[in-house]
Parts: sequence; C-alpha cells; structure tokens
Amino acid sequence: MKRALLVLLTPPVAACRYGCAGCCAAPIGVFWITAIVGITYGLIGGPTNLMGPSVNTILLGLGLWAIASVWSAVTIRSAKDDRCTERKTAFCRRISAEDEADPFDEVRKAR
Repeated sequence: MKRALLVLLTPPVAACRYGCAGCCAAPIGVFWITAIVGITYGLIGGPTNLMGPSVNTILLGLGLWAIASVWSAVTIRSAKDDRCTERKTAFCRRISAEDEADPFDEVRKAR
C-alpha cells in the first residue's frame, strides 16, 4: 500500500526508495516536476492566457504525471527482479533511511 501510494503521489521518491534509482530517479523527477508545473500553469490560464483554466494544459500535466507514475512502477518491478546491480546511490540512501534514528532521542542523550 505504501509503495503504491508513493508511486502515485511522488514517483521519484518511490524510485529512490524501492527501485533502481541510479538509472531512473532523475528522469522520473523531471517528468513529475514538469507535470506539476503544467497543471499549475493550466490552472492560471495556460499558454493562451485564458480567463479560466486551460483544460488542454491541465490534461498535458496529468498525462506527464501518469507517465512518471508508470515509469516509477516499472522501475520498482524491475528492481524486485534483481535486474539492478547497485540499487542505492548516495542521494537515495539519505532519502530512504528506513532505520532512521529519532531526533528526540538525540536530544535526550545530550542531557
């Protein structure tokens, strides 16, 4: 459930945590950020500066988001099949620290 939710909402983070991030996280991130920009730009009028939202630009943004989500899902599935030699890059190790220490524990230890 958590993987599916990450794939739908934040595809680059899902690719970093569960997939072969070295080969796909950056392009997935570009598609995802472009989708966010496209949706936002469409909501404020789009390239034709309409008074209301530009439906075509919003649909383009949603299509780019769908491409990023599907690409992330494929990346995660291929990582499950052990097709990647090195799954974690230094950047993604920082993002996906699953056994991350509680910051309040550090404060308590300092006393």
